[in-house]
Amino acid sequence: MPYVEGFGTWPFGEEWLWEAIASSYLPLLDLLDAGAPLTLSLTPVLCDQLQAPGVGERFARFVSDVRGHTHREDARGLRDTGHPALAGELERAWGDYQGALESFQRRGGDLLGAFAPHAQWTSAATHAVLPLLATHAGLRLQLQSGIASHRARFGGKPSPPGGPTGAGPVPGGPSPAGPSPAGHPWRGGFWLPECAHHPELEPALAEAGVRATCVELTNRLGLGAAAHLQPLRGPAGVLLAPIDRATIALVWSDAGYPAHALYRDYHRHTIHHHNPWANDGSPYDHHRALALAREHAADFVRRVRARLRRDGAGLPGGGLVVCALDTELLGHWWYEGPHWLAAVVHECRRQGLELLRLDDALHRYEAVPAPADLGVSTWGAGGDLSTWSGPAVADIAFATRAAELAVLRAGRQVGAAAARELLALQSSDWAFMVAKGLAVPYARERFAHHRDALGRALGEGVGADVGGLRGLAVHAEPGVLLEPAG
Repeated sequence: MPYVEGFGTWPFGEEWLWEAIASSYLPLLDLLDAGAPLTLSLTPVLCDQLQAPGVGERFARFVSDVRGHTHREDARGLRDTGHPALAGELERAWGDYQGALESFQRRGGDLLGAFAPHAQWTSAATHAVLPLLATHAGLRLQLQSGIASHRARFGGKPSPPGGPTGAGPVPGGPSPAGPSPAGHPWRGGFWLPECAHHPELEPALAEAGVRATCVELTNRLGLGAAAHLQPLRGPAGVLLAPIDRATIALVWSDAGYPAHALYRDYHRHTIHHHNPWANDGSPYDHHRALALAREHAADFVRRVRARLRRDGAGLPGGGLVVCALDTELLGHWWYEGPHWLAAVVHECRRQGLELLRLDDALHRYEAVPAPADLGVSTWGAGGDLSTWSGPAVADIAFATRAAELAVLRAGRQVGAAAARELLALQSSDWAFMVAKGLAVPYARERFAHHRDALGRALGEGVGADVGGLRGLAVHAEPGVLLEPAG
């Protein structure tokens, strides 16, 4: 989720955040609160927005006023034009938003606090593609700002194996709301933005306290290879957990479960972007779709068990399957996704497949030395960096690196405003949206805005106002840019 607070209105801008809260984050919280052993990575840039002043009030107004009105308007229009089944579906779907608002209010309007007991992994400050950064100093700023954000909000001690999820109070340790004790080294899991890894990142990751991360090695190991089921240890000691593309593709691919004819069609929508159609063009039938989601959950668990029996039998511990998904896939993009995930948790118990948080699994499974020639890898198109640096977005890639170098040249004149604008500029979202043809004008407008604001901040020096980025990377320390490389 890019930083959208105060940037843009319908159909882009803060509505993205409100939709994700209603359709993805709150349903996921229900599952986590019920004890599902899932590994949750909270990106600092999302936490920045969940902690922004007035976020609860704005979300409540969006649900009650905007979504309440648009559901009524679209349902009336469909009924008046002879589509009562589609109108009825919209009236049913409005209940999702009502339920989300009630869930939000039960939690005191504090979504970040509700996530705190489940917050395990963190990430870079603004989801930058780390191998594309120009300097070690820029890399340190992304890493240390993101980790400082996590420590300040959730505490610094990961929980022991089999214990809490890693965000709640630890006996003798910090509270989730307070920082780690002075001098206490952070050791935890770190999600590499876009799964973008290069072995040259690992010394900086280790120095920052990263214990483990996930890597996408399909191009290196081959789709479905048994080697994906074995954790690796990099030369700097960081644990590398390969994600299993063969398993992920059951869910996240053109032929994955969400493409089934009975599921709700995300791409076909009414005037106000509601979705009363199924993928096959018929009126959406919620009960049939949920029954199918349960069938697909059972199929998913059967396939994972078969993969482990076939390819994990000769590995220590029987092999480890890591299925990594963007949270917003579940609920926002794939409407039935949260129901499917809840059914997967149930099916794991029913079919005897052990479901573990990744931190606990990495304590159990023996890691082997990583190959020396891993090279660069991402989970983008082609498994490389082209989504964020190819011809369609080369101007963005080069301008971002030039901006980073300009900030370093400014040296001690760099203040909080310039550091935050640089971090905002480095977000992977702008290039991704342009490369994929998604909201291209908005992405280019945002990129140009942050590039120009950075130029102004550098000209004004350390006293420049942070302006519209009041909530972004509040734990960033510009002085990190002046530290010598370790």
